[in-house]
Amino acid sequence: MISDLSLKLKAKNVKLVAFDVDGVMTDGSLSYLENGEEFKTFNAKDGQGIVMLNKAGFLTAIITAKDSGAVRKRASVLGITKLYCGVKNKSKALDELKTIYNLSDNQIAYMGDDYPDLCVIKRVALSCAPKDAIDEVKERVSFVSEFNGGKGAVREFCDFILRSNSIAYDDLVK
Repeated sequence: MISDLSLKLKAKNVKLVAFDVDGVMTDGSLSYLENGEEFKTFNAKDGQGIVMLNKAGFLTAIITAKDSGAVRKRASVLGITKLYCGVKNKSKALDELKTIYNLSDNQIAYMGDDYPDLCVIKRVALSCAPKDAIDEVKERVSFVSEFNGGKGAVREFCDFILRSNSIAYDDLVK
């Protein structure tokens, strides 16, 4: 459990929470069927964390370099506010989110795990990486999850943001 007061204060300003997919919402494995179609495995508890963010009124986004039907389906199921698939420059997606929702960098939280995420991590006020992210990312984020990607890291980040805003799960499931 994160107890750093400065991080909790940053979390109180957050209006939008964005996530990478491979290595964050999944364990980073790339799996293919014989016909070449890719499939992904997502963690249900991570997903529930995102659902609770949505119920609490936070905007949510996915910014991923791959364009995948599995990601589109997962985003739909979770009620993700804005989906960016096939994005090579994640910083441009961040700029668009800021414009669409009239936000500043300090109102955005982001979770990433690899080099393409650094351009966003460097800009937002609150950032997190799974325990198994690359070292260069872990050195730059606000905090590192106790869990690996696809194994509870997203849920920990969501829970931290909700708790920092004094939002209890009990209030959201009624």
